[in-house]
Amino acid sequence: MPMMKIRGGDLDLVEYEFEPFTAGTSLRPLALEREVRVEPQEGAFTARAPARIHSTVLDMNRFAPDRPGGGGFGYAVQVYCTATVRCTEGKTEIEYDRAPIVIQVVEAFKATVGYEGGFLIQAQDHQHKHVGLGSTGTVLTAVCHAMNAAVGSPLTAEEIRVLVGRNFVEETADDRVAFGFETGVGPAVSTYGGFVVMGDDLTLVYHHPFAAGKHVYVIIPESGISSAGKSEFDLLMNRARDLDYRDRPLKAYMVMMDLIPALDQDNLVRAGEVMWEIEFRGSKRAEIEHHGFAIYAYMSRLREAGLEYVGMSSVGPSIAVVTGKSRDEVEAIAGELGLTVTLATMVDNEGITVWREEE
Repeated sequence: MPMMKIRGGDLDLVEYEFEPFTAGTSLRPLALEREVRVEPQEGAFTARAPARIHSTVLDMNRFAPDRPGGGGFGYAVQVYCTATVRCTEGKTEIEYDRAPIVIQVVEAFKATVGYEGGFLIQAQDHQHKHVGLGSTGTVLTAVCHAMNAAVGSPLTAEEIRVLVGRNFVEETADDRVAFGFETGVGPAVSTYGGFVVMGDDLTLVYHHPFAAGKHVYVIIPESGISSAGKSEFDLLMNRARDLDYRDRPLKAYMVMMDLIPALDQDNLVRAGEVMWEIEFRGSKRAEIEHHGFAIYAYMSRLREAGLEYVGMSSVGPSIAVVTGKSRDEVEAIAGELGLTVTLATMVDNEGITVWREEE
């Protein structure tokens, strides 16, 4: 795995060596201040978790693989990952094509609650790849909630949210895993639905229902730029950290003084205005510039056409639109720009749901 060198300023050079490990061997369990009781249940339990749109990180200088954080905000959408779990007396068996990431959260969960048995786990992600919906965190959240129900629900939803955030991993080419960059936005919206604002160290600052009855459209402009390779990642992160040193006070101010009040008042237009301002600030600006200024032109035209909330999801190039307009209206607007709607859905304001399967 490569060494990433990230410079945030003249006297700030941070080096991260991404060291892969066998899934389930480098755990970050919760240190609970209370005694938990594990009571394996009969039957199978299924959890369904909504995916997320990650609008922005607040400070890339606190965004690192060795510690979850950085803050940020985003919202849940009606695109789902599911997991069905049954307790067993033998070893854990996983039916999912990305088993290593699941093994990591399984072992962290068992270490937290003291469960010594096994699980039969069947997981299914939402199948929408590379559109900015964060399938990894969503699947892990669903798996953890289903395991929790299967052993008598010893953990709260809040504890599960933090456990998933601390054990967020991505798989490597040799079937091992490495800790990834995680703000906690994904597990939070998957757990509670709606819109969340996160502070550092997975702190949930604010949660509120969002855009009830409105539509969410994902539009993906063509971009020949990758954010996955080492050189691209180095360039993006260095630029992002440098810009966040300058703009993080302004971003935090806009979230506290403008975005949260707009969400509290269910004012989608005002929230969209704040999002548009943040597109030009700090690390979000770096992410958009990474794909080229054409992304700004597309988003500006979408806003001029009356779409209320427009923002690039995560590192892009997907553009997520929240609006009261119909799909036909949005497809007509996008078509004039040479764009197409890749996904049409709505905001999920319910969050995780868990149930026992009928035998």
